[in-house]
Order: sequence, then C-alpha cells, then structure tokens
Amino acid sequence: MGRIKHQALAADEAARRRAALGDLIPYGADVFCWCNRCGHNAVLPLKAMLARFGPAQEVPALGARLRCSGCGSKDVATRPDWPSLGQVARHETEPEGSS
Repeated sequence: MGRIKHQALAADEAARRRAALGDLIPYGADVFCWCNRCGHNAVLPLKAMLARFGPAQEVPALGARLRCSGCGSKDVATRPDWPSLGQVARHETEPEGSS
C-alpha cells in the first residue's frame, strides 16, 4: 500500500470513536464475546455489562476485562451483538426457459 493511502487510512481510523456500552442502549444490542484461544463464544446482556462497567466503557476494550468461561483465557474479543438482518441475499438459479 502506498504511503499516502496508508496515512489517509490511519487518519480515518484515528478519527473514529469506538462504540461504548452506552451507545448500544438505543439499539438494544448486547455484547458478543469470542475467546481467541478456544473459540468459545457467548452473548452477554447489555444491562449486566452497564451495571458492572458503566456506559463509558468501550466495547472493543471490554474483552481485556473478561475471562473465558470455557478455558479461563483472558484473550477475549468483544463487539456489539447487532440484531440479525436475517437472510440478506438469496441465491437461486433461474428456471430453464425463463430468460
């Protein structure tokens, strides 16, 4: 990647604000957790996370404060558990003779 593009991408990333727990309230999104060691995953209720860590806690940084209930690792990734959109695309073949 060229130096100018790399600098532009770095500046764009630096300007973004990470989602905090309080930002998830209007969406009703919980917190999805993934253990990078064993692959165990879970969805933690937003209400419980707000009570424990407060609304200013950044969601991506929350993983450093959690421990996997499967293997005990502290290598946990977290992200908002956005509501599912359901099936987004449908892949069907056209019936013969319809074109």
